[in-house]
Amino acid sequence: MSDIQSLIGYALAGSLPVVVVGALLLRFTRNRAMTTSMAVLVLIPTLATLSGVIAVSGLMFNGEFTKIAVVLAVVTAVTVPAAVLLGRAQARRTVWEREMRDKERAAERSRRELVTWVSHDLRTPLAGIRAMGEALADGVVDKSEDIERYATQIVRETNRLSDMVDDLFEMSKINSGALQLQLEPIDLREIVDEVLGAYQPAAQRATISLTARQPGSRIMVAGSDQALTRVLTNLVANALAHTPPGGRIDISTGTDDGQAWVRVDDTGPGIAADDLPRIFEVAYRGTSARSPAAAGLGSSSGMGLAIAAGLMEAHGGSITAENLIQGSRFMIRLPLAPQTRK
Repeated sequence: MSDIQSLIGYALAGSLPVVVVGALLLRFTRNRAMTTSMAVLVLIPTLATLSGVIAVSGLMFNGEFTKIAVVLAVVTAVTVPAAVLLGRAQARRTVWEREMRDKERAAERSRRELVTWVSHDLRTPLAGIRAMGEALADGVVDKSEDIERYATQIVRETNRLSDMVDDLFEMSKINSGALQLQLEPIDLREIVDEVLGAYQPAAQRATISLTARQPGSRIMVAGSDQALTRVLTNLVANALAHTPPGGRIDISTGTDDGQAWVRVDDTGPGIAADDLPRIFEVAYRGTSARSPAAAGLGSSSGMGLAIAAGLMEAHGGSITAENLIQGSRFMIRLPLAPQTRK
């Protein structure tokens, strides 16, 4: 019995210091790479076993000790690389899980903001429609010109509500991943011309110069005509809403590095530095300087830029915003169609 107790005592005396040093090393490397921690975890029991065997043998390096040392060396040679590989895989999984949690939190925050904004924006036109409808139903308004004016306003507010619902539906498809685009070869210049023609009357009413500069050769991309038109429409409408009378909006297109690009430059108040990182978030409108100022330019739901960003992501492209010396610039980029790349 005393021999067993002595054996246990020697084993503990040899292995415990290794375990303590390993624990301190783990504490020191807890903020380092996970692969380091996994390697240390594997080495602790191996080295503790070796140290315990040395203590029990009384530093007698005989044949039995040599066998044990060889076995431990082989085990270490196998388990340490495996631990490094497992550590890297676990690190990637941890990073992926953290990114997913961050995305879920951001999506939940966007949903709450979206519900808040939409609820607020729906009340105003609904209250107006209700008040004007009750006035017409109760006979409070009986003059033909007033009836016509009330009816026109009801139609306008109803169209605005319809646009807001369309924006909400589009945004829900983008967020849920249910958006499916039919991509086909498209000349980007034709989309610019179409949007330019659609918004020229609104620009003229607002006394804003709206122009486009495009190259003579085609700019072919693989995209959805409807989706890309929606993107550019939202950007031009946003520029019109924030450009004061007498200002200028310039649309330009081009290609570089195997990509097509469209820029929308305006001479508005620019974008506040605090707003730039969040300008493409759902329902984010930023400071009062960026609040919609023009009427008849869409639903003003706060989802236009977020929808544009989602549609560009679905095309494998990108959208950016920056300030100019005077005004701001929105730029979209997407890959050129394969046959047009040089």
